[in-house]
Amino acid sequence: MIASNHLGKDKVKNIYFFDEARFGLQSSLCRKWAKRGSECTVKVKQGYQNFYVYSSVAPKTGDQFSLLLPFVNTEIMQIYLDEFSMSLGSENAILIMDQAGWHKSKDLIVPVNLEIWFLPPYSPELNPVERLWKYIKQNTIHNRIYDNLKNLEKAVIDNFNLIDCQLLTKLCACSYI
Repeated sequence: MIASNHLGKDKVKNIYFFDEARFGLQSSLCRKWAKRGSECTVKVKQGYQNFYVYSSVAPKTGDQFSLLLPFVNTEIMQIYLDEFSMSLGSENAILIMDQAGWHKSKDLIVPVNLEIWFLPPYSPELNPVERLWKYIKQNTIHNRIYDNLKNLEKAVIDNFNLIDCQLLTKLCACSYI
């Protein structure tokens, strides 16, 4: 947490990093253990149905707020910001994110308890939420096939529910805040 200069020393803001990730039915392959000399096969599926998970993570505390949403655009981003703002109640927060078009849209109305800061262009390595996506995808979609989107959604939600604050702070730790 940091104190914001323009709000006075009594107003403290949590720092959250934000990102969204696409999860879809198309197979995602990664390394697999196999006995030396044996043929290693992995089933794959072509599928173009998907959804997005929008998440804000406070690396210092392990707090997070996530929503499963159908796609990425300014309207959906506005829904996320409004819901995140309501979840904070009277707290204020700094939300750090990349510079995707729907993040910087002139039509976006930032709630009064949020302040948005942007990461430098083309720097996903500075966003600790990227490590959360890697962890979730390793545990839900790599080398797995889902019959339908509902089963994939359930797997992603179940995996999120297994992540506690301690694991989240470990996954998303960063030395620069």
